[in-house]
Amino acid sequence: MEYEWDDNKAAVNLRNHGVPFDAVEAFEWGDATILEDDRQDYGERRFIAYGPIGDRLHCLVFTLRGPRVRVISLRKANRREVNRYG
Repeated sequence: MEYEWDDNKAAVNLRNHGVPFDAVEAFEWGDATILEDDRQDYGERRFIAYGPIGDRLHCLVFTLRGPRVRVISLRKANRREVNRYG
C-alpha cells in the first residue's frame, strides 16, 4: 500500500500524539475496523480505522487520493476505543 502525508501535519501529529506518520507502514489493515467519518463535510470522504501497530491498537484517520492512502492523523487508541474496537 502507498501512503502520503503533509510533512507539517506529520510534525504536529508527532508533537501532539507521539506517533510518527511513517508508523502507518506497520498498520495491520487485515485486523482493522474501518468506519466512514461523516461527522461533518470535509470536502472529501474521510475514514477512521482502528487497528494494531505491533501490540497496540491505533486510530488512523485517512482519506484516499487515487491509489494512495493520505494520512490525516495517527495516534494510540484511548481506553474507550480499545474497549470498543480492541
